[in-house]
Amino acid sequence: MRNLNKIIVSDCFDFMKATEDECVDLAVLDPPYFLNKGDWDTFSSEQAFFEFTFLWIDALLPKLKRGSSLYIFNTPYNCAKIFNFLIQKEYLLFQNWITWDKRDGFSHTKNRFIPNQETVLFFSKGSPNVFNADDVRVAYESKDRIAHAAKKGIVKNGKRWFPNPNGKLCGDVWHITSERHKNKVNGKVQKMSHATPKPTEMLERIIRASSNEGDVVFDCFVGSGTTALVSKVLGRNFLCADSSEEFVSLANDSLHGINRKMVVKSPSMQKALFIADKKRG
Repeated sequence: MRNLNKIIVSDCFDFMKATEDECVDLAVLDPPYFLNKGDWDTFSSEQAFFEFTFLWIDALLPKLKRGSSLYIFNTPYNCAKIFNFLIQKEYLLFQNWITWDKRDGFSHTKNRFIPNQETVLFFSKGSPNVFNADDVRVAYESKDRIAHAAKKGIVKNGKRWFPNPNGKLCGDVWHITSERHKNKVNGKVQKMSHATPKPTEMLERIIRASSNEGDVVFDCFVGSGTTALVSKVLGRNFLCADSSEEFVSLANDSLHGINRKMVVKSPSMQKALFIADKKRG
């Protein structure tokens, strides 16, 4: 397959044109938001932004296998319009409207509630082939109650329930701190090499849940390369590109190990990285 397991410099449309139809098992897209974060995120009007967005979605859909999964990041407002566009495709099935609680905000305002969230739309092309719910369990919130239940159980509907040692099934509200706030120095937010990197643990959750080892993960807005890095560590193949030479260089540095220790912070990813390195000898 052309460009497999490489991160290349390419316009999203050219990249999709060069990608075979029905070869993608999972697409994870963090496209422009129309927030003027850079030239890549700036459009002449809202209409121009949505025309671009709907064009790249239409170019992507033929690349997805039957049963594949599609995740799209954006603002809640933009996702409302993207949702309405996607739901009209008869072969696409809506799975989740995921709310990412960033513990962070786009701006401060006293005219409305502060926007502390982003949205992740989860669709599938027909019934999903893969959803590994047990691979993305999260910690129970009530530690004392769970500790008690682990010893004696809790009676529910006439049956004694014991907590799963790996945690509870993951819900559709994700409490994951933004990279911007994780990388503060002395309490101050620092300028990062990419304006909008997504947390490694978020991509890990998506890729673990909606793909298996050996599957192909697609991202034509790869930015700093988190999708490719997590895919590689978890034993997935990837097709990744970005129109920015600077971002692709940054992504390849991470992919080839220069910044890997800095990028891979979650314990589960560190364990996966250790296993991957051991396999490579």
